[in-house]
Amino acid sequence: MTKAVIPAAGLGTRFLPATKATPKEMLPVVDVPAIQLVVEEAVASGLDDILMITGRNKRPLEDHFDRNWELEHLLAEKGDEERLAKVQRSTHLADVFYVRQGDPKGLGHAIACSADHIGREPFAVLLGDDLIDARDHLLTRMLEVREQLGGSVVALIEVDPDTINLYGCASVGATDIEDVVRVHDLVEKPDPADAPSNLAIIGRYVLDPMVFDVLATTPPGRGGEIQITDALKTLAGMPAEQGGGVHAVLFRGRRYDTGDRLDYLRTIVRLACERDDLGPDFTSWLREFVADLGEDAG
Repeated sequence: MTKAVIPAAGLGTRFLPATKATPKEMLPVVDVPAIQLVVEEAVASGLDDILMITGRNKRPLEDHFDRNWELEHLLAEKGDEERLAKVQRSTHLADVFYVRQGDPKGLGHAIACSADHIGREPFAVLLGDDLIDARDHLLTRMLEVREQLGGSVVALIEVDPDTINLYGCASVGATDIEDVVRVHDLVEKPDPADAPSNLAIIGRYVLDPMVFDVLATTPPGRGGEIQITDALKTLAGMPAEQGGGVHAVLFRGRRYDTGDRLDYLRTIVRLACERDDLGPDFTSWLREFVADLGEDAG
């Protein structure tokens, strides 16, 4: 298994006006674009054939993973090897390909746009709004579960029941594996009173290629869009020999939601504090800043 799909066609309206001309995926997490962190996660799990599903105004994504000869030459002439290595890192991470979604018909439609590139192979899908800490190896674990159990694999986290309406929600049953459950049913953004659990799907999927056949006949669901949740619900009820069955990894590690402005700021602060080059000075300043806020409030 070598292929991963990263849907990146969204408009990023929650971050306007910053995303008027800049793709939301290029917003920096300290000094690295969020999209690069997602590609690095895929590569760390052994997936080095990356297909990005893009739309209009996404050219900066292609530029970021391409060579910048002029900049590289300038840095080489100055002997700035450290910055040169950082600039070249994104170019050499993986083989990155692009296809346009065209009409914004939902995540399920975006994934369906990858069918010709993927073929009849299992593949991963990584959503750029969800960053998984590199120390937690969620995707690697999901690939192991797919290898062991077949079918498709999703990632679930426990959330406050009052917020389950923000997520796809799963009804599950236990397996013999401590961190793995079998998915029986899925509901996209249910009312909290009707939710079958407080287990929410986050933006990591390992999908059997049968998903393309299912998506081809999946009608628009919530919001008038083709939902991957609806396709997975169908797969969950199909026999394993037909590519059916859906399992889930229960994830309790570190996840950063960069699709929300407040969580995006929290992510930057948290990760900056952990960096060797920035953490000590930044943490010291942050303590003083918070103390000053407390004095002002008093």
